Amino acid sequence: MNDINEITEDKLDKSLVEARNVLDIEADSVLNLKKSINDNFRDVINVIIKSNDRVVFMGVGKSGLIAKKLAATFSSTGTPAFFVHAGEALHGDLGMIMEADVILAISNSGETEELLKLIPSIRRIGARMIALTGDKSSTLAEYADICIFAGVEEEACPHGLAPTASTTATMALGDALALALSHIKGFTSEDFALYHPGGALGRKLLTVVKDVMEIRNENPVVTLETTVKEALLKMTESKMGSTSIIDENGELSGIITDGDIRRLLEKDNNFINEKVKKFMTENPIAIKPDVLAAKALKIMEDKEINDLVVVKDSKPVGMINFQDLLRARVL
Repeated sequence: MNDINEITEDKLDKSLVEARNVLDIEADSVLNLKKSINDNFRDVINVIIKSNDRVVFMGVGKSGLIAKKLAATFSSTGTPAFFVHAGEALHGDLGMIMEADVILAISNSGETEELLKLIPSIRRIGARMIALTGDKSSTLAEYADICIFAGVEEEACPHGLAPTASTTATMALGDALALALSHIKGFTSEDFALYHPGGALGRKLLTVVKDVMEIRNENPVVTLETTVKEALLKMTESKMGSTSIIDENGELSGIITDGDIRRLLEKDNNFINEKVKKFMTENPIAIKPDVLAAKALKIMEDKEINDLVVVKDSKPVGMINFQDLLRARVL
């Protein structure tokens, strides 16, 4: 290895060329895998769908790390999956596997000793075995029910030693399988959010307007006969920038905002004791409690409004504003 003190600008420039070369090799390796989306790939999809159970990923070393990642991807996109280390499976963890399971064994060489030793036991259990390997003539490919080829022409490592292009290719092919399964199952963004309730997407897709209403729990309402002054006091009391205006049946008739009142003040202040029905915005934009909060946010952004009336059966049951949505972290 080079002495770190001998690193020159020329060597740094050449290292950037090498980095770009790595990306070229790995990108080409992934694109070449389109040939692996064939009848075998189709058969694997069919087997997993018909099993209606779990996919068990197995591997050792770098392949084990890929297997862990793919198990997580499968699970989060609608196909229950988990990882079992092949070495640990030899010492008892094989008991986690059932007859209805589909084993997805990952090995670039197809000759990983720990995986091969498991084959007789997996056959006795009755689980189906899929090989994801870079060698179609390997022992693992031979004994698997179906083989998906994930071979590459060259590794990005200049010495051809460190798994680079092969690991990227295997990961990409596994992702392709996960999302092909997700597509055939009709997996939606709402389903995805269900499995990610703690993430930003989960908040965006699971939070509804009534959840946001609970942050402030205010519902400023006045009648058509209320004066502007009284409406302003209602806004101040509720700490909202608007108040709903209802008719004699309690249904939403209009809205007046503090912005409306400020604009009126620019002209004169003789209106303060007049009735709000004279100055209100009729048939205001409103939303229902069970609508996604993300939709409420879009309405506010599109219409450039800060408050949104929440209605049920045409009657105002609450009000939310932009700050409430920020607190709910819907963005």
